[in-house]
Amino acid sequence: MALTWSHAVLNVKNADRMLDFYTRILGFHITDRGEIPGRGMEIVFLSQDPGEHHQLAMLPIRADEGSSNSLAHLAFRVGEMGELRDLVARLKSEGVQMRPTSHGNTWSVYFQDPELNGIEIFRDTPWHVAQPQGKTWDLDVDDAALLAWTEAEFAGEPGFEPKADFHKRKAAEWG
Repeated sequence: MALTWSHAVLNVKNADRMLDFYTRILGFHITDRGEIPGRGMEIVFLSQDPGEHHQLAMLPIRADEGSSNSLAHLAFRVGEMGELRDLVARLKSEGVQMRPTSHGNTWSVYFQDPELNGIEIFRDTPWHVAQPQGKTWDLDVDDAALLAWTEAEFAGEPGFEPKADFHKRKAAEWG
């Protein structure tokens, strides 16, 4: 299994200042933003690559003034669903607690490493869905049933479209 880097989520104190820096200075684009369902907080998604929905996300929940503790989780993409399923089996065998979450555009599994750092391993779905989204998916359902469930659950959500169409549109917008 080859893990590839996907994105980081930063806990920030001053979202306006951070967004100004990342967009104006570093050249990121805001791709989505909205309240996380059931959590009462806004998340902002940023990317420089129109082929990536987000490379960074920011949560304005940091309160401390000391040394940085701003990383919410690290995310890694796998290329095949079998790789994600193999990882899930290994995590289960080690007694690791997991939170399977579909964002409509991914099938993700969240867990913590031994020092309690957040980790997300995910496989892309064929669709784009405006974010944030999050619905629990069944780790034991087969691939065909998971695909059908995901389309049924997210087809009515804003921005639902084939992922390739979303990427093509963003590439044209960003020039």
